Amino acid sequence: MFEAKVYHERRNALRKRIGSGLILLFANDESPMNYRDNTYDFRQDSSFLYYFGLNDPGMIGVIDADSGKDLLFGYEYTLDDTIWMGPQPSLRERGKLAGISDVVSSEKTTENIAAWIKQGRKIHIIPPYRAEHELKLQTLLEINSTDIKSYVSTDLIRAIVAQRSVKTDLEIAEIEKAHDITRKMHITAMQMTRSGMYECEIVAIVKQIATAGGGNPSFPVIFSVHGETLHNHYHGNRMVEGEMVVHDSGAESFTGYAADITRTFPVSGKFSQQQREIYEIVLKAENACIEAVKPGMHNREVHLLAARTICDGLRSLQLMKGDPDEAVEQGAHALFFPHGIGHMMGLDVHDMENLGENYVGYDEKTDRSGQFGLSALRLAKELQPGYVLTVEPGIYFIPALIDRWRAEKKHNDFINYPALDNYRKFGGVRIEDDVLVTGTGHRVIGKPIPKEATEVEQTCQER
Repeated sequence: MFEAKVYHERRNALRKRIGSGLILLFANDESPMNYRDNTYDFRQDSSFLYYFGLNDPGMIGVIDADSGKDLLFGYEYTLDDTIWMGPQPSLRERGKLAGISDVVSSEKTTENIAAWIKQGRKIHIIPPYRAEHELKLQTLLEINSTDIKSYVSTDLIRAIVAQRSVKTDLEIAEIEKAHDITRKMHITAMQMTRSGMYECEIVAIVKQIATAGGGNPSFPVIFSVHGETLHNHYHGNRMVEGEMVVHDSGAESFTGYAADITRTFPVSGKFSQQQREIYEIVLKAENACIEAVKPGMHNREVHLLAARTICDGLRSLQLMKGDPDEAVEQGAHALFFPHGIGHMMGLDVHDMENLGENYVGYDEKTDRSGQFGLSALRLAKELQPGYVLTVEPGIYFIPALIDRWRAEKKHNDFINYPALDNYRKFGGVRIEDDVLVTGTGHRVIGKPIPKEATEVEQTCQER
């Protein structure tokens, strides 16, 4: 946790943005894997973590925008808990860590909320994304599940997004810590991978590094020779010479802040000519997009810059044809680049997306496109100082998508379908870094992780 005053100041800032009413933020509960006492690793709700800092399950934090007070409902640990878990701080002691003096046993939550409803108090909540939160809300507010949306406050969503989007120096330092661990995960994966190994062997090493760093992976590790599958979580392939691996993973810092890096490297330690040609196009796009990041730039334009760079590069290999600008305008690039250039990052690896992706990445000045590929862009709006985002262009050869478009004669003016036959088993290439928007430009988070083709090969050969 940070110092108590950090959470006090965060709650005060949110209180001012909302103006009136009661803000209810729910901590996550323990989630059983197969019976009640055998649970998944606990991960706190990020908004609760941001405003209250406590990593305990089952709590409810209340921010009173009218009185200026804060209240914490929580469980008081018993002797039985102490036997199984060791000595635990009291509810009052935990409240003090978050800068809260008013604490109430969870047993009294229902009667307190019922009294507020009777008084006509305005209650603000964010959209629940866990079933147990929906059940709690039904009980506490005495409503049906279909009525929950009437309590979801768009004012609260917008206020939280505005506040959490701009990272403080404390938060950036935590992201840097997560990046340091992530850097080791990626360099070690390059050095340990060799022909004949199974993907799961490297995934185990990567996860161990994240855990040893004091946290956990910030999302399920993507490590696959089938990089054409964008989020490939299957790790059962035996890696052989001639294949490439797409490795997309990140660690969380002890306080929950995330890093998110992707590197693509050859199993043999040496790119083939075909692999290197595609890799260099993606690297050129990534470098151009990072250089374009600055305050006032719309991230949609950064995405379109990547698309044009990819089209131009593929045209040089005679895989595409025609004018790159027109190809991008028509959406032909999305055959090879069907996802967005990146997303916000912070306490969540896709920061705040549980609040609604359009609230985080779009605004009243920025509409979401319906075009295939561009519609997948998670962050399109104007960039501001303090934003931390990923920049992650890629090129993928997805046989099912190629076959569909080819059969439909889609974008025949821009795509050289016969030439793609030599790439059906290619896989994919993605390169990703985390970038801070500064007052005048940008800064790439953390110490460099090899990404120039020659550097990648050298690192892979350090075995």
